[in-house]
Amino acid sequence: MIVFPALMGCAALLMRSAKAALTSMAIGVAGAIMLGTFAIVQTARHGTISALSTWLYLDALSAFNMAVMMAVFFLSTVFALVYFKDEIRNNAFTIKQARQFSALWCASYASMTLVLCSNNLGIMWVGIEATTLLTAFLICIHENRSSLEAMWKYLIICSVGVAFAFMGTLLAAASTQHVAGLSGHQALLWTRLRDHAALLDPVLMKAAFIFLLVGYGTKAGIAPMHNWLPDAHSQAPAPVSAMFSGFMLNASLYCVMRYVPIVEAATGNKGWGLTLLTALGIFSIIVAAAFIVFQHDLKRLLAYHSVEHLGIIALGIGLGGIGTFAALFHTLNHSLCKTLSFCAAGRLGQIYGTHDMRKMNGAFKISGVWGTGIFGSLLALLGVAPFALFMSEFQVCKAAIDARAYVALGLFLGGAAVVFVGALSHAIPLMWGENENKTIKPVKGTIIEMGLVAMPLGALLLLGVWMPGFLGGALTKAAAIIRMAQLK
Repeated sequence: MIVFPALMGCAALLMRSAKAALTSMAIGVAGAIMLGTFAIVQTARHGTISALSTWLYLDALSAFNMAVMMAVFFLSTVFALVYFKDEIRNNAFTIKQARQFSALWCASYASMTLVLCSNNLGIMWVGIEATTLLTAFLICIHENRSSLEAMWKYLIICSVGVAFAFMGTLLAAASTQHVAGLSGHQALLWTRLRDHAALLDPVLMKAAFIFLLVGYGTKAGIAPMHNWLPDAHSQAPAPVSAMFSGFMLNASLYCVMRYVPIVEAATGNKGWGLTLLTALGIFSIIVAAAFIVFQHDLKRLLAYHSVEHLGIIALGIGLGGIGTFAALFHTLNHSLCKTLSFCAAGRLGQIYGTHDMRKMNGAFKISGVWGTGIFGSLLALLGVAPFALFMSEFQVCKAAIDARAYVALGLFLGGAAVVFVGALSHAIPLMWGENENKTIKPVKGTIIEMGLVAMPLGALLLLGVWMPGFLGGALTKAAAIIRMAQLK
């Protein structure tokens, strides 16, 4: 799963045409998805699978996140072929750019797979650092002043964040110094830390979790460490923005999820780490709400929605109980929705020649397919029933009530209300307003484009009214891993 996409990315560097490079990229992702599907099936059958003396390890939590990653990469890779088609025809996407994009795209998939498969927390950190270095150059595939500035901002801020995560990883390893049987590389194996979590030094684990939460939280775009995110999402090509928001943010938050049961057990199951997650989640929602109201750039608007929804996921984990299940369910829903929304925003941006929503009025008349995609995804992001995000947010509210966290519930609902009013005030004219630019002609969507809109939108509607048994079971098992300390 790790090696195959990396090899196909290297092969893309040898291709003699932009189309061939993108085809190599698509083959790499498709092959990795097939291998990943097999691994997920084996995990479902056996509970866990491992390799290389358990340094590589898959359980229900990592398998679920891998399934989400595969869905995001499938949709965004297919969209990349659509997105760059016209640019290749108009010589706006050169062979050099296609080679670079394809190689980095496949390498990014491989590095995120490494994050999900790593039982060694040090290797997991290496995977996150690799995603920072690899994805940075995807932001500025189209080189201009704004994209280069966004790339450097992303690289510097996230590198500082990852350095914090490195310190947290070292502190977590140091907390094992008085535990018999945890020496050498075993001090960083997640399975070993999980089994001996109650014996770890609580002071060092608290310090470790603070560093880890700041470090990985920076890469996940949680406020107040989110400053890089609006610029990077708005300046990157739409397929890259879809991948960033659809899964790369989740990959960083996944690292935090791995530490939650260990920290809670080490600190006596008093909810110390969960309280930090709750506070950061609420703060992210409020910050996002404040900025969403005043946005005019469509991709920046969607970027602040990422800050909001990663905050909701953090809040769900922090509340515990059904909130953990809701957080994972929201992870899936947000990934599908945000992949669709950035794809739609990117395609509409190509048609209009801008992402300024004040100049994109009447999107439904110009492109029925992508107009439906952007409006449907915005409604889903706002938590409108019967979309699946409504159900996962409803479950977060239920978790807050169960935990008697009424202040958190009030702030969450208040922030959601502001987001609802602010984003809807942008969405209505975007869809049905009169556009003053009469030179823009209606564009008919292809079958592939219709499928890219119909699949995620249909899935979000279906999951809002019915949850398949296999998905509910997978979410329950994954949530149990995060709640392990609480259950004990």
